[in-house]
Amino acid sequence: MSATAVVINSLVGLALLLSLLKDRKKTLMGLKIALNASRKMLPAVLLVIVVIGLFLGFVSPLFISGILGSSSGLLGVAVSATLGSVLFIPAILAFPMGASLLESGAGIMSVAAFITTLTMVGFVFIPIEIKELGKRFTVIRNSLSFIVAIIIAILMGLIL
Repeated sequence: MSATAVVINSLVGLALLLSLLKDRKKTLMGLKIALNASRKMLPAVLLVIVVIGLFLGFVSPLFISGILGSSSGLLGVAVSATLGSVLFIPAILAFPMGASLLESGAGIMSVAAFITTLTMVGFVFIPIEIKELGKRFTVIRNSLSFIVAIIIAILMGLIL
């Protein structure tokens, strides 16, 4: 376990201990709610893990690095950004998938574009967003989000 994980887990443990000392009943109720939420989310998490495993099993790291690797440049960023815009994966699951893509040879810019568009651009929810917020707002928000995601990906590539 990394030092960061040890620090974060220690802080969480300390906060839980302090919460238990302050109000045991509320803390236990909160833990019960969290456990139930985790149980409800478990099938989706397992499904995404299986899909990621199958994807990485069938698609070679050579192919991933060719399409999304550092040498693919802006084309790889565009492919990743498009996939991130279209796919509907909870953000909490996108990070392990991004790590798997990095390990398989994808470039930092491509993975950053994928995760950023996944969380900022809502292609799946466009019909609902148009209905609730209007077509003009939806088009502007998604367009700006896509552009900003590309800028973030490029900056991440330059920084890292």
